[in-house]
Amino acid sequence: MRIPLLTASLAALLTATACSDHADPVEAKTAELAVAPDDVSAEDLRGAVTDERVARFYEARQWEPVWTVERAETLVAALHDARRHGMDDTRFRKEVAAADNPAAKEAALTFAAITYADALANGLVDPTELREIYTVPRPRGDVVAGLTQAIAAEQLEPWLASLAPQDAEYKALSEAFLSYSQRAAQDKAQPIPAGEAIGQGDSDPRVPAIAAALRANGYLGEAPEEPPAKPSLFAPAMAAAVKRLQEDYGLEADGVVGPSTLERLNTGAAERARILAINLERRRWLDRAPPATRIDVNTAAAELDYWHDGTPVHRTRVVVGQPGWETPQLGSPIVRLVANPNWTVPKSIAEEEIIPKGPGYMAANDMVWRDGWIVQRSGPESALGLVKFDMDNPHAIYLHDTPAKSLFEQEERHASHGCVRVHDAVGFARMVAERQGKLGEFDKAMTGREESFVELPKPIPVRLIYQTAFVGPGGRVLFRPDAYGWDEDLARALGLEVRQRGPAPVHVSLPGP
Repeated sequence: MRIPLLTASLAALLTATACSDHADPVEAKTAELAVAPDDVSAEDLRGAVTDERVARFYEARQWEPVWTVERAETLVAALHDARRHGMDDTRFRKEVAAADNPAAKEAALTFAAITYADALANGLVDPTELREIYTVPRPRGDVVAGLTQAIAAEQLEPWLASLAPQDAEYKALSEAFLSYSQRAAQDKAQPIPAGEAIGQGDSDPRVPAIAAALRANGYLGEAPEEPPAKPSLFAPAMAAAVKRLQEDYGLEADGVVGPSTLERLNTGAAERARILAINLERRRWLDRAPPATRIDVNTAAAELDYWHDGTPVHRTRVVVGQPGWETPQLGSPIVRLVANPNWTVPKSIAEEEIIPKGPGYMAANDMVWRDGWIVQRSGPESALGLVKFDMDNPHAIYLHDTPAKSLFEQEERHASHGCVRVHDAVGFARMVAERQGKLGEFDKAMTGREESFVELPKPIPVRLIYQTAFVGPGGRVLFRPDAYGWDEDLARALGLEVRQRGPAPVHVSLPGP
């Protein structure tokens, strides 16, 4: 069960976050959380409880109340920390504020503790309710049992603090959220108007506004006390700052302010904070102890990370599903490598993109009919390229090579029908095979022309995840466009402001899954 949605503006969350350093949550809420456990009977408490999890908590205690003044104040202080996680603490205090008698107050405090604990441990939103396919491994834990143990040991605050992800990436995103939230409170900048591209040495009246945007987001140092002699000159320091911004957004780092860079400059601190709140939620969905050897594909960034024994050993670009053919968020292991793979064309692709082109197209692309399916035979120009990473899932999603190498050089790499095309796939397959003691067998299979299979002794878990804000090399927080529009679906479910989506994308018709 998830806490009911509470419509809350991002502005309210940002304002509360910006002011959080000056507030005293315990002192401010003492009157609101005045409790009287001695005045709460078991019968009254049963009548006040409406949530199944809260009932389970009290049944284990024979309906004995737990909230002393000290515990209530501890809980309120912990709820105040929700802002660090990109959440509005008032959503958890709603029931408490509405309680009008001791039994209702007692039940509401427990409801607040359990719902906040669940939000930290598992997320506010169930991802399976947002997407038809979501099989990425999730956290496991019983927050009701955890609360029972924390109360008994008087460890409520440290228990709650332990539930959110403890990894460095989550902490960096949290700190970035707080930083952008504070900047947003002072951000009064107007959008920079469109115009000609601006490069180093150019003069343009928009340069002061560009400098202000770079400073507001931490890419450029403080403005000099003396104004520059040529305020409209795009100086080398600004070009270097623009390059850093472009790197953070996955753009070509040329230091030139063109349309894409201008769009990112106009993404203010409040919007970045909103994006970070959304992605903190996605991080809370993930298993806290992922396999030490695994492959993570961030489909928003179109990048792959290969981890071996807890160490990242390889990062590369990939091409993932285009809008309308989105790569799903799933967890699925690679079980074997396929050298010189044939491609059995899915019915939907065959009917929409191949059959209408006629027999001539099929012959030119070495496609034949087999048992009612169109099959493209193996070869260097096959849509699967020279190697396939076979994954065990019912959705026909896997990693593979491609003859369309030029796609890897593009900034926008959402162009497949859902599967993941890997840059230098043969080299990556050899790396995987070598670490599994199968390099000789794989190299031999690659010398032939026929499809052949190399089973992996230890299947490699793969997580296909969608993160539009994440931590890149060097610990910098990076952002990527919301190619699938999934940020807005999650924002709506979280009660955040929802942005209008852009025009429908143009379908990219290229052979391949």
